[in-house]
Amino acid sequence: MTRKRILITGASAGLGLGMAKRFAAMGRDLALCARRLDALESARDELLAINPDIKVSLRALDVNDHAQVFEVFRAFQNEFGELDRIIVNAGIGNGAPIGTGGFQHNLATAQTNFCAALAQCEAAVEIFRAQNHGHLVTLSSMSAWRGLKGSIATYAATKAGLANLSEGIRIDLLDTPIKVTTLFPGYILTDINRDFKNAPFRVDLETGCKALVKAIESETAEACVPSWPWTAMKRVMLAAPLSMLAKLS
Repeated sequence: MTRKRILITGASAGLGLGMAKRFAAMGRDLALCARRLDALESARDELLAINPDIKVSLRALDVNDHAQVFEVFRAFQNEFGELDRIIVNAGIGNGAPIGTGGFQHNLATAQTNFCAALAQCEAAVEIFRAQNHGHLVTLSSMSAWRGLKGSIATYAATKAGLANLSEGIRIDLLDTPIKVTTLFPGYILTDINRDFKNAPFRVDLETGCKALVKAIESETAEACVPSWPWTAMKRVMLAAPLSMLAKLS
C-alpha cells in the first residue's frame, strides 16, 4: 500500500530532510518536526520546489520534552486525519569515552537517542492502534550490533536499545495491520559523523537517503543501509574480536 501521510522527526537537516526530499518527489504529504522552526520553514521551501502539489506541515518539537512529543504527534494526526507512517529519526551523536569527564554529553545522547525515541514510539503506536494501521520506522545504526569504543560507546548502546525496543514492538503487533521497520545505517555523511574522516564505506547523503527510502518503502522488518557492504559487515562484526572492533571507532 502507498503510505501517503508521513511524519518525520528531526526533519530540518541531515537524514530527516534527505528522506523528506525523496518522499516529496514521490508525491507524499509530509508532517515535519524539529527543534528549529526557521530551519523547518527553509526545508519546506525546498520540498515545495521539488513538488508543489504536496502538503507540508511543520511543528517545532524538542523530542526530549516527552509531553510535547505526544501533543505534536496528535496535532499532526488531527490535521491530516490519519498518519500512515512515522519515522523516528531525531537523534544526536555527542559523546566521550566513559570515565573521562564527559558524563553530561553521554547522558544527553542516552536521553535523546533512547528515552526520547521511546516517547516517539509510544506516541506513534498509540495513534496506529487507534487507526488499526500504520508503519513505524526507527533509525538504529550499524553500531548497534556490538559495543564500540571511545566517543561513540554510549551512542552505540542507545542504538542497540532502540533496535531491541523496535523488535519488541514488532512482536506485540505481529497479528495486526501495523508494520515496524528497523533500519541499520552505515556511515552516511551528515553533520553527526563529519569528523569521522576514516569512517569505512561512507556514502554521501543523497546515496544514503535513497537507500533508506528504498528500505522503508519495502516495509521489511530490518534492513542494513546501504545493503552493500553492511549486510556482510553485520556478520563480520558479530564474529569480530575486540581488537578488530577497535579499528571501527
